[in-house]
Amino acid sequence: MLDIRTLLLTHGLDEARRLVTDKRERQRLEIAAAMMAEGDDNLGICHAGFALTSLPHKDTQETVWRRDGHRVTLLVESGLDRAAKPIGIPYGSKARMILIYLQTQAVRTQSREVELGRSMKAWLTAMGMSNTGGATYKVVTEQAKRIGACRLTFFTTTNGGELRTNGAFVDQEFSLAGTMNEDQPMLWQECVRLNEAFYRSLIDHPVPVSETALRHIGNKSLAIDVYVWAAYRLHALQKPTPISWAALYGQFGAGFTLLKHFKPAFQDALRDALAAYPDARIEVDEAGLILHPSRPPIAKSSDRLGLN
Repeated sequence: MLDIRTLLLTHGLDEARRLVTDKRERQRLEIAAAMMAEGDDNLGICHAGFALTSLPHKDTQETVWRRDGHRVTLLVESGLDRAAKPIGIPYGSKARMILIYLQTQAVRTQSREVELGRSMKAWLTAMGMSNTGGATYKVVTEQAKRIGACRLTFFTTTNGGELRTNGAFVDQEFSLAGTMNEDQPMLWQECVRLNEAFYRSLIDHPVPVSETALRHIGNKSLAIDVYVWAAYRLHALQKPTPISWAALYGQFGAGFTLLKHFKPAFQDALRDALAAYPDARIEVDEAGLILHPSRPPIAKSSDRLGLN
């Protein structure tokens, strides 16, 4: 696997551009260069539970979604509409970016109340979604509806047994039915309130991530999951740590029926995640991955937000 960081440090950006001819690798090269040149990066926050579990990548007909991670199990239950029909489980990259935005703003302000902005366009721009046309509006509206309706439960294995945290993402319907016109803010839901149990758990278990990095890979749900996982795991390691393909498949393999189909997709997502997190030190071998202690993706996050 191409070590983009070493290539950039050894040859510089211009020479690296000449050496890398594959289109996808060139895109990753540009992302890594942008991240390495970034000064005062934008700090984002994600719940630690989503570094160990994940939402679906694609739409699913399941009404209860379950993912197991290291000592953590996530259950997401679809909400129901007035006719008692399932609304659906949130999925894909847009759901992830919405949730990271809500979590980041809540921790930044130390408040469950999150301001969205005066219009749909303003909010999409704040989330780094440069394409604010009708198709994006439709997808974001649908994912927000699902996020607003679903219930979630985290089961965490502790030394004393099992801790269960019941809740939801938000307290009331997260309805974005409104206008793309910034001159008509009265048709827009300007604020959403995070569920108290979810908010308290988020404050207790935050994972600092780079908003800038996530915006570079924000249309790739698996790459987002791998990036958040790496941000959570690498900086806390004391020594090289192997992770088997079976373990990776168990955490990230939703939607893949066979391990042999999962492995190339995961490696592609890993390359995207490493471009966005160039300080991450991860090796790929026949048995799986070897994780090495690495600098966190964003520096001095504890001082900047008062995180523990």
